[in-house]
Amino acid sequence: MNTYKRHRFPPDIISYAVWLYFRFNLSHRDIEDLLAERGITVSRESIRLWCSKFGAIFSRRLKRKHSGYGDTFYIDEVFVKINGKQHYLWRAVDQDGEVVDVFLQAKRDGAAARRFFKRLLRSHSGEPRKIVTDKLRSYGVAHRELIPETVHSTQQYENNRAEQSHEATRARERGMRRFKSMKQAQRFVTAHAAVSNLFNLGRHLVRAQHYRNLRTSAFEEWNRAVS
Repeated sequence: MNTYKRHRFPPDIISYAVWLYFRFNLSHRDIEDLLAERGITVSRESIRLWCSKFGAIFSRRLKRKHSGYGDTFYIDEVFVKINGKQHYLWRAVDQDGEVVDVFLQAKRDGAAARRFFKRLLRSHSGEPRKIVTDKLRSYGVAHRELIPETVHSTQQYENNRAEQSHEATRARERGMRRFKSMKQAQRFVTAHAAVSNLFNLGRHLVRAQHYRNLRTSAFEEWNRAVS
């Protein structure tokens, strides 16, 4: 099936616009101007629709091809206001900074923790060796019921990795002037996490040539996902 069927613009333009949106802190208007500078006239509304539709498609393909996560999960939740109501964005990252899953829920009680842990187990295809959380009691409930054999650490500062991983989403939330609905927010954070994982290359940890090789591989994987 042709992913781009009935779309007027070529696949290269559509996939490039989607990549810009999820890779960088750009608005739909910013991308409209960047394309216009290259002689491509497209409305910001079209770009918004592309990002909504193809972001979900590309992120599913990237997740299917993901090579796997580490054995330690750092888990945290932050509040997100949507239409004046408080929700909670649950996130888990592994020891390499890869986002294992991100899930928006209305609460942060034991039932919400259990739902998130079940998603994590599906993503990981098994139990992690260790999880690191804060002292929220909901984590203890989910841990005891679902993965009692997994080491559970709540030491102070150990969970900084998960807390810091929220920063990129916070920056995008401010640029978007907050999320408009739970569905829109979940769709965005899922696609944003998949693209971030692909281009999370640890530039400060490797030599320049190695980084360029990793970047080339990331672009090749992206091109396969959008083809």
